[in-house]
Amino acid sequence: MSDLHPPEGPGEDEAANELNPAARLLKVQEEHRALDQEIAALYDFPYRDQLQLQRLKKKKLQLKDLIERLKDELIPDLNA
Repeated sequence: MSDLHPPEGPGEDEAANELNPAARLLKVQEEHRALDQEIAALYDFPYRDQLQLQRLKKKKLQLKDLIERLKDELIPDLNA
């Protein structure tokens, strides 16, 4: 059952690319939700790290764009 969880580290992106589009979409959506929770947790601190907050928001936007591209891959092109 350890094959379900790719090893973490530099090869993590390569393992994610090997997943089918639906599985990859679910994985990226999960990462997006985790970032959202992390960003919300940072807002709870009165002296939050603005640079870290900016980086997390940027990564969250990148994941959102990736989610949209993956959704587009799953929907067949009707004009073809």
